[in-house]
Amino acid sequence: MNVHTPATVSLDAFFSSLLSEFESQTVASPALGRRSLLKLSVGSGLVLAFCLGGHTTSANAAVTSKEFSPNAYLRISPEGQILIYAKNPEIGQGVKTSLPMIVAEELDAAWADVVVAQSAINAKLYGRQAAGGSTSIPVNFEPLRRAGAVARAMLVSAAAKQWGVKDAECTTADSAVFHAATNRRLSYGALTTRAASLPVPDPMTLTLKTRDQFKLLGTRIGGVDNPKVVSGAPLFGSDQVVPGMAYAVYEKCPAVGGKVVSANLAHIKTLPGVRDAFVLEGNGVVQDLMPGVAIVADSTWAAFSARRALQVEWDESAASKDSWSEASAQARELAKTSGPQEIAKKGDVDQAFKGAAKTVDAFYSYPFLPHAPMEPQNCTAWFKGDAVELWAPTQTPQRGLTQVAKLLELSEDKVTVNQTRAGGGFGRRLTNDYMCEAAAISKQAGVPVKLQWSREDDTRHDFYRVGGFHSLSGALDAVGKLIGFRDHFITFSADGKAPVMGGNITQEEFPIPLLVNAQITQTMLPLKIPCGAWRAPKSNSVAFAVQSFLHEMATAAGRDHLEFLLEIMGEPMWLAPGTPGALHTGRAAGVIKLAAEKAGWGTKLPAGRALGLAFYFSHAGHVAEVAEVSVDAARNVKVHKVTVAVDIGPVVNLSGAENQVQGSVIDGLSTMMNLELSIENGRIKESNFHDYPIMRMADAPDVDVHFIQSEFPPTGIGEPALPPLAPAVANAVFAASGIRVRALPMMTRGLVRNIVADASGGR
Repeated sequence: MNVHTPATVSLDAFFSSLLSEFESQTVASPALGRRSLLKLSVGSGLVLAFCLGGHTTSANAAVTSKEFSPNAYLRISPEGQILIYAKNPEIGQGVKTSLPMIVAEELDAAWADVVVAQSAINAKLYGRQAAGGSTSIPVNFEPLRRAGAVARAMLVSAAAKQWGVKDAECTTADSAVFHAATNRRLSYGALTTRAASLPVPDPMTLTLKTRDQFKLLGTRIGGVDNPKVVSGAPLFGSDQVVPGMAYAVYEKCPAVGGKVVSANLAHIKTLPGVRDAFVLEGNGVVQDLMPGVAIVADSTWAAFSARRALQVEWDESAASKDSWSEASAQARELAKTSGPQEIAKKGDVDQAFKGAAKTVDAFYSYPFLPHAPMEPQNCTAWFKGDAVELWAPTQTPQRGLTQVAKLLELSEDKVTVNQTRAGGGFGRRLTNDYMCEAAAISKQAGVPVKLQWSREDDTRHDFYRVGGFHSLSGALDAVGKLIGFRDHFITFSADGKAPVMGGNITQEEFPIPLLVNAQITQTMLPLKIPCGAWRAPKSNSVAFAVQSFLHEMATAAGRDHLEFLLEIMGEPMWLAPGTPGALHTGRAAGVIKLAAEKAGWGTKLPAGRALGLAFYFSHAGHVAEVAEVSVDAARNVKVHKVTVAVDIGPVVNLSGAENQVQGSVIDGLSTMMNLELSIENGRIKESNFHDYPIMRMADAPDVDVHFIQSEFPPTGIGEPALPPLAPAVANAVFAASGIRVRALPMMTRGLVRNIVADASGGR
């Protein structure tokens, strides 16, 4: 069938629903589709002033009479400086650079003339401002292009009027308008006054550039904050300082749901540097404010030191008693049968297995994980009697604003949130409990406070990546074709009605839509420990089990894994026609073939090495990875190289996209090799990097990245490259050693664990 570009309305709906999935666990954020956003941000009715609620920062100062600011995204000074606002939080994914690049491309601005600032938090101007679900690029691509196009059209019109020529006779390049017939040129800066006097055109009537006309997009542009980051400039939440500020820590029950009975507050108040100590009852919402003890001091060191002397008696009658060891034992018993809930059913699965030439059974598991960003949670809050201002490294500033307003019983116009750069998020900062804690502590203490979590706080009070289990069965016919597939998925639920965030599986899970006979059933175990989005939610774990099992099936069939995967893909088609969030088998086959080709699939490798292949589709990104791995006689594993092929449509910033793929590979490898949480009696045993050993630089592999820059609408890349990593490495370990890895993490003290005696898995 012919490949086609899906309708824009489908793109809007898909990415809106994707981001809403991340936000569904807490207070809803303002939800605007791209067309609604266009009307707000680049429509003719826009108010040009940026002074909001009397609060002024460098990112939202009032527009001067000499500046040209046709919409909320940019302003141009008479001196030729082009200031472009980055609307979404910067958490290391590069949007503070890539989003302004989109505006600059359509504006025909010279990047050297561009200065980037973080925008104010304002739903009326910017719509949804959030970082999650790899949605920033696809949601904002067209609105930002049209924002740049509006400004360019007005500048062209201003120049044409000054020269007395038609707009169509003028061209633009490098922040200037040209009239080729008379060899005249006017810089954008020289046109600001005249352009500002013109009516703002309807953005939907403007013709945007074609891809072959792009000059900036698709090139490598370094992060706009890079010099400040490497020089230690105060960009992050932990760096913020306000006049009269105190420093705070907050102690919560080690088992979620516990309440304070008593604490030695009188003694704590006598300790050096301590200003106050008090109990907060909380509002009972784990995403907002749980009960705890706050210590307010003259310095972070004084607060942390006093905390070591804190003694709290907890009421744990309603607290979590969750146990990973008990859940694992229960799952192994449940795996012997199918689940009570049917997620997907196609064909006659029972008959397919009865008539199979060979069947394969396997049990896969993966643990709970924290997010472990390099910057622990923090927030600076200043309660001012009838208003509060916050400086927060949050992925969802608008949601945080709503949460704080509700907690403090303020109207939302009395809450100001300033975006700071975040030292990593990975989904943890979608939840704003630390903002609520800081605001409540500031109100009680009567002074502005910086709340700083320790690494131990961050590990033990997270919204975790949920663990899970898959009891998988596959059926092969006489020629080794996959004819039947079963998955009993065992997950967790907080309410008994639906899986926790990231603990779900859908009927679209590859390869279900492409098989004639397939079934997924589900069992949900009860859970109190809070869970949340972790980089590539659901996909980061399900991919390991399902894609590793497909390799088991190929091995049992005696077939090459590359051939086996391509056979399943079949002819090029959308699995859900017209839906850009759906897998396209032609795009999938394209990245699988490219990754295999670039990795040298089928060629002879040095002794002791082997290749492993995996494909996964998530967040509208098609990604295939090939891992080159060696396993020595002592079962020491070394990942030498990972080759990645990606199709996310046209790439906005090649440097940033490569960075995200490389980071995803290293993050995925670190996680699959060594990382897990031990949960007993509702408590997290691990506390810091000594017992949660993040991978070190010496163990990082070479990562070779290749993009297929297809003509489909662009999608994000912060997450899709992580899920294929674990199965690619696990499949390579089997190819190199005959050891089948069915549980994560894979390593214990550097050695492969979780081996299976019958490496083929067949019977």
